Amino acid sequence: MYLIQIFLPLYSNNGKKFPKKTYAEIRDTLLERYGGLTVYARVPVSGLWKKNSQETVHDEILIFEIMARKLATTWWRRYRVALEKIFSQQTLVVRAHPIHLL
Repeated sequence: MYLIQIFLPLYSNNGKKFPKKTYAEIRDTLLERYGGLTVYARVPVSGLWKKNSQETVHDEILIFEIMARKLATTWWRRYRVALEKIFSQQTLVVRAHPIHLL
């Protein structure tokens, strides 16, 4: 079993908020494919990273989580690339963790 997490920005690189419809379409795609998901959308998560030694970048994100029995790596790579285009990002974090249900 795998836990797959997608980190999606709330705002574009120029500070414009993405429409709720964008996230609803992603939710619907994942719900259709995997039968369930969790969206951490109530309170956006803040992310910080150093762009260079002088500049720290701040981002607010939503996290979508999916549990899957098998990891469809090729599908996820293609989907990540599609999401990067939708959100105009060089890189979006999509990560998978093997998990054991207790």
